[in-house]
Amino acid sequence: MTDTFLAESGGFEALRQTLVQAVARWTRDAQDVQTPIANLGLFRRTAPTQPDYCTVGPSLFVVVQGTKRALFGQEAFTYDIHSFLITSLDLPAMMHIVEADEERPYLGLMLRLDMRVVSEVMLQSGFAAPAGKAGEPGMFLGRTSPALLRALVRLVSLLDEPESIPLLAPLIEREIYYRLIASDQSARLWQVTAAYSKVHRIARAVDWIRHNYRQPLRVEELAASVKMSPSTFHQHFKQITAMSPLQYQKWLRLGEARRLMLTENQDVSSSAFAVGYESPSQFSREYGRLFGASPKRDIEELRRAASQAG
Repeated sequence: MTDTFLAESGGFEALRQTLVQAVARWTRDAQDVQTPIANLGLFRRTAPTQPDYCTVGPSLFVVVQGTKRALFGQEAFTYDIHSFLITSLDLPAMMHIVEADEERPYLGLMLRLDMRVVSEVMLQSGFAAPAGKAGEPGMFLGRTSPALLRALVRLVSLLDEPESIPLLAPLIEREIYYRLIASDQSARLWQVTAAYSKVHRIARAVDWIRHNYRQPLRVEELAASVKMSPSTFHQHFKQITAMSPLQYQKWLRLGEARRLMLTENQDVSSSAFAVGYESPSQFSREYGRLFGASPKRDIEELRRAASQAG
């Protein structure tokens, strides 16, 4: 009888320790690992980190050791081994590790969610739609259960039998979706996946901006495309993403420009024009307000930090 089987048949702590051992083994030589399971990423950090800007798509984040915090608008979501974080659409956030050291590193995993499949599982589950309305922000915390951990153990265990991944990984992912639907965050997931909910319509608008962020943004036209008045659209967009549509577009533009400068060695002006700015000076002002330093200085500091870490 294998250790994994014993852990699966045991309680919360045994399951967590199984995941700790697995994530530690697969991340031994790296901080971030994109696994052969397409939707699964594993993470390790050996010290607390500073908040860093990122855009996260629909995902489940689970901590198996340590503590992490996501800053979203004016809210802070701190989660550890007892709680999971879900983002239901592409959201701007700041994330950082709160608790980690060399002896007990932060260990976690991220599973990208296919919201269409979540919706299918929800309809097949037989659960009744919850009464009342859940809150609208697109990021929320839930309680981690042994049932969810058991499914995650099975998913991570597939890394040791890669030939089984194509067939079994999608099935286990569906089970994970089922466990989330059965969790204390069921009402929010119902709301997100409801075909005509406000969250779903805002998600469509977010997707359009994400793929067209270089183009001028006409909020009235975008609101009409998701069948909302401009005022209602603006209100719900900000409730769900913690930003206005124009702020969200700006976030995407500046984040992409940062990537172009950092990884493709483009200069400031070229990066500004590439993401849709007409004025490099305006770009530099807005970049400084978001990242706390001029483009040139920020990129120099990022490269210096990467060099020291390497």
